[in-house]
Amino acid sequence: MQGKGLITLVAVVLGLICLNELLPTWYASKIENQATQIAGTDPVKYQKEMERLSKDTLNLGFTKLYYSRAKEREMKLGLDLKGGINALLEINQRDLINDLTNYSTNPILLETLDQTDKVQKNSTKSYIENFFVVFDEVNKAKGANLKLADPEIFGNTNLGEIKFNSTDEQVKNIVRRKISASEGSAYEVIRTRIDKMGVTQPNVQRVPGTGRISVEMPGIKDVDRVKKMLSTSAKLQFWEVQQPQEILPYFEQLNTVIAAKGDSIGVAKGTNLINLLQLSTLRSNGVGNIKLSDTAAVNKILNSTIAKKIRPANVKYTQFMWGYKPDANDQNNLVLYAIRGNINQKAPVDGAVESARVNYDELGRVVVDMQMDSKGAKDWKTLTGKNVNKPVAVTLDNVVYTAPNVVNEIPNGRTQISGNFSQQEAQDLVDVLGAGKLPASAKVVQMDVVGPSLGKASIDAGMLSFFIAFIVLLSYIIFYYGGAGIYAVIAMVINLFYIFGIMDSVDATLTLPGIAGIVLSMAMAVDTNVIIYERTKEELFAGKHILEAYKDGFKHALSAIIDGHSTTILTAIVLYVFGTGPIKGFAVTLIIGILMTFFTSVLLSRVMIFQRLNKGKHLSVWTPPTKNLFRYTWIDFIGKRKFAYMISLFLTVASLISIAVNGFKYGIDFTGGRNYVVKFDKPVDVDKVENGLIKLFATEDGKNSAVEAKTIGTGNQLKISTDYLIDDESLKADQTIEEKLFQGLKQYLPANMTLQEFKQADKDHAGIISSAKVGPTVADDIKTHGTLAVIAALGGIFIYILFRFSKWQFSLGAVAGLFHDAVIILGTYSLLHKYMPFNMEINQDFIAAILTVLGYSINDTVIVFDRIREYLREKKALTLAGLFDDSISSTLGRTFNTSFTTILVILAIFIFGGDNLRGFMFALLIGIGFGTYSSIFISSAIAYDCLKEKGKEDHVHVKGRTTTDRETTDKKKKA
Repeated sequence: MQGKGLITLVAVVLGLICLNELLPTWYASKIENQATQIAGTDPVKYQKEMERLSKDTLNLGFTKLYYSRAKEREMKLGLDLKGGINALLEINQRDLINDLTNYSTNPILLETLDQTDKVQKNSTKSYIENFFVVFDEVNKAKGANLKLADPEIFGNTNLGEIKFNSTDEQVKNIVRRKISASEGSAYEVIRTRIDKMGVTQPNVQRVPGTGRISVEMPGIKDVDRVKKMLSTSAKLQFWEVQQPQEILPYFEQLNTVIAAKGDSIGVAKGTNLINLLQLSTLRSNGVGNIKLSDTAAVNKILNSTIAKKIRPANVKYTQFMWGYKPDANDQNNLVLYAIRGNINQKAPVDGAVESARVNYDELGRVVVDMQMDSKGAKDWKTLTGKNVNKPVAVTLDNVVYTAPNVVNEIPNGRTQISGNFSQQEAQDLVDVLGAGKLPASAKVVQMDVVGPSLGKASIDAGMLSFFIAFIVLLSYIIFYYGGAGIYAVIAMVINLFYIFGIMDSVDATLTLPGIAGIVLSMAMAVDTNVIIYERTKEELFAGKHILEAYKDGFKHALSAIIDGHSTTILTAIVLYVFGTGPIKGFAVTLIIGILMTFFTSVLLSRVMIFQRLNKGKHLSVWTPPTKNLFRYTWIDFIGKRKFAYMISLFLTVASLISIAVNGFKYGIDFTGGRNYVVKFDKPVDVDKVENGLIKLFATEDGKNSAVEAKTIGTGNQLKISTDYLIDDESLKADQTIEEKLFQGLKQYLPANMTLQEFKQADKDHAGIISSAKVGPTVADDIKTHGTLAVIAALGGIFIYILFRFSKWQFSLGAVAGLFHDAVIILGTYSLLHKYMPFNMEINQDFIAAILTVLGYSINDTVIVFDRIREYLREKKALTLAGLFDDSISSTLGRTFNTSFTTILVILAIFIFGGDNLRGFMFALLIGIGFGTYSSIFISSAIAYDCLKEKGKEDHVHVKGRTTTDRETTDKKKKA
């Protein structure tokens, strides 16, 4: 065989690389298992054992293994396998534009920004691109003829590159570069903060073109701390504080208005603002001391259009800010401050921090000492000099940490921040300030939290399903193909080794969907071997010598294998481009798996097989029970196509009716909202839980938010979804929902359970074991990308089939079959989503399942089409129908074996793979079944009808295996 030396060399080199990459994972796991065996469940003893064992080294001759180094290089596990937090941060590009325009108050600019905010909610374009479009529209509508290079827009000292005569296109390019650079700075700041948190194997990536940063932190438990560290912009500012006597007249006037019109802004009519402010208990230079339960109502009032319209001159630019957290002596109230603003809301001191450290004041309280840079020190001196014996507020991200009276001018830029800190909070603040400030504010627009106990359960379930599926595959292929099957098994084991090694070398993260991708790659490897061996069997039945039969088997199978692999890779690429998080992981493992399947099952397997055959040794390609299976099977598929059309039409119409009547259960990926998976000590009444939470999750205007509770897996585990506070992506909103959820479920939880224990459940107690949050803007992006992914996959497959088969009839048949499969899956989900005890939401995972099914279905279709194309070239004509029946019947062995093994694999994952994968696998089960059916009865039948309609039935001269031929063959068999 030509090139066998090169293939062997590549296999050996690839194997050594994979071995080198996987050894650290093996060694780190070995050390940790030894420590666990000695320490048991004692965490202190485990830590001591790890310190002792990690000093050991393993010298393998060609390399030395150290635990600390091995731990850094071990294979990354996704959150669904290890537990942890995955967050998507969005940098506020409006803030960046304000900074680049030097906080200009030009009315055209302000209107453009306001309109861009609205457009952005339903757009997949970046903020800055929408800004440019809206600017042109507003500029034209106002007849302003304003250029982007105008000094009141971007032509200021902040952007010295822009000249008075710069064109709009030149300015746009400069602004795009600046925005990108700012996002890059934000990425570096976030990465530095995470490093300071001591996270093992964090993954921080920019999401190009979106102003977003993806952060993955395996093993982290304290969600609130992470949210604060990520979203705090470290925008440290110093402001003058307005006193109660300045603000009180405004509050009294506003109180009169609210008493009459409160219901129009979402608070109860008759609400008394003065009572809510509790002016008799004022403290810390604030203008209100509000109960925590009333802060939402006060926010609604102060931010309402009515409140802003009646502001007097001295309050026109006032910013109302809350204190950092309740005072230690007044835990139920939060101080409201009135910050003296200005037209562009620039702080008198916007200080960059040179250094910060944790310290203690004279009363032993934890404080943060800070030294400003030279500019900040100069501005600080001016501000303190103007406000001796008056209060000055220290704010971080528009939250007041302290607002003391200035005793005297501070000339050296040193100051102290106090805020009722714990030691950890003070250290986190120091870390945030030390890492530098973000160029703009950031918010967490999407977050997934997986508890460590669920991560451990996922590993166990994933590995069990993987092991069972793998054993099923190996056993079946040896049973069916005998000696040749053993070589297929060897190739598959090598394939598996290569997949894990390459994933580790490219720093890919292994997720639960990734394991599913690997298992499906193994199924594709089976398919590859089946195609080769079925063709080899045909050559042997034709009377060829075994060596010649194998040569022709590999030769004739190659075209179908390339087409099948290409369409699957095309689908995986679409998944990677449009997917996020775990879906990308699934796509990556599938792409690696398909490429390695081709190398091992086609190239390497061929080298091994011919090495044996060239020595004159025999290699069977069947076993006694399987030798003649499907050999004499011939079915008049084309003659039965109209009956199949009727069945498919009925199923399609039924699916469409179900979709119209029942609709879908959309996941928060598509609608926005929050999901919580909560574990209880014993089964609970789902309806009772849901009704209780609906009453609890009511907005200030008395309207109930959508709440759904559903059993997931066992009866003591619920998935609770809500759109309560869907537009509020702040940390405070997250905490509010978690507190309400805790109160609503308290009666079903163990006695004396605290909120903190509820939020961090582990295997020993009940509580939240995973959660997810998707903001409405992100949800809209995901929905759009999901739709585009399906359209792109269908379009790509149509073009590929047209290119490979040179007939639009084949492309039309293929896409019609895929459409048929997709509609039936959608109809099934629409019909059953209320009844199944596992997740049947339309979400990212579902889109991935649909695209996987399309990839599998087209692979099956391509095998049949490839045989039709071959017969069109080689056989002389009687009828086109006979040729199609011949082609489909001759591939039945491959169709059965591939579909049967794939369904067995998916069933193994469905049964043993855990709750997280059941919805995904259910879609695949339906899809594989109908995909096999549609390849024969829809795709092939439509291609036949279209060719026949063009007159091919009468003019294409092919020799099909007609009923007469079959009878002749049967007589010869009997003789």
